[in-house]
Amino acid sequence: MFAFIMRRLAVAIPTLLLLIVISFVLMHLAPGGPFSHERELPARVLANLNAKYGLDEPLWRQIVNYVYGIVVHFDFGPSFVYPDRTVNELLADGFPVTLTYGSLAFLGAVLVGVSLGVAAAIRHNSWLDYLAVGISIGAQVLPNFVMAPILVLIFTLWYRILPGGGWSFSDPSFWIMPVVALATSYMASIARITRSSMLEVLGSNHIRTARAKGMPEHRVILRHALKPAMLPVISYLGPVFVSMITGSVVIDLYFSTGGIGKAFVESALNRDYAVMMGVTILIGALTILFNLVVDILYAWIDPKIRY
Repeated sequence: MFAFIMRRLAVAIPTLLLLIVISFVLMHLAPGGPFSHERELPARVLANLNAKYGLDEPLWRQIVNYVYGIVVHFDFGPSFVYPDRTVNELLADGFPVTLTYGSLAFLGAVLVGVSLGVAAAIRHNSWLDYLAVGISIGAQVLPNFVMAPILVLIFTLWYRILPGGGWSFSDPSFWIMPVVALATSYMASIARITRSSMLEVLGSNHIRTARAKGMPEHRVILRHALKPAMLPVISYLGPVFVSMITGSVVIDLYFSTGGIGKAFVESALNRDYAVMMGVTILIGALTILFNLVVDILYAWIDPKIRY
């Protein structure tokens, strides 16, 4: 297992470095620049700004300096639009918010989705199965940009029991609607994958053998069926987790939470390369990390994958 993890790390680290270099080059190949405004700056002012931020140096030197700053000092550099703030500070402000409601949404989606899928598979073709499938289909067609206004309409405008926007770490009432809006469609997908996988495993020979030996049904489910049935679910959860804690631009904007999704949109509109690079690298690093975690979990469940 240790050798398997080392092999995966040997692939993950160069992948992250390659992501940084390619993203940096693409950002600088894009038209416009951080100081390109409707009102053109005098050439001398523009030259001074480029010199201050190192944008007048050759591209290869900018890449080396940028990678060195991240690897050695974990420094993503200054923001081009907010001169008194660094990218680290902007990410530190927004990421805890996104991480909080994203993690809660992920836990809720997994707990409800897996429970619903397992219950539907165990009671296949019963009213419980039909109910679970109906809930999954209904939730699947409600992506977050549809759920968000529905929740606000019901709980803010009609019943006035939840705030329609903003964020507070000390007041959970601000968390509920972002979490529900983000988790709903993912919960449906997890329930559908779990149900299909459980049905396939429950029809396999080793499950029939366990039942023929007289093993109690709950032990058959928990010890012999649930673990192999989780393989496709786990492979789906890695990218989902990253999407939920970083890709929630709609949630950030609609509920005005102040997460990194809002920072990414504002940096794109303002051509703030440094912030865009910081968010891109953060998302890329998390994607690689959780794919690595998924690979390790996969290898733990199915040892054949290690070789």
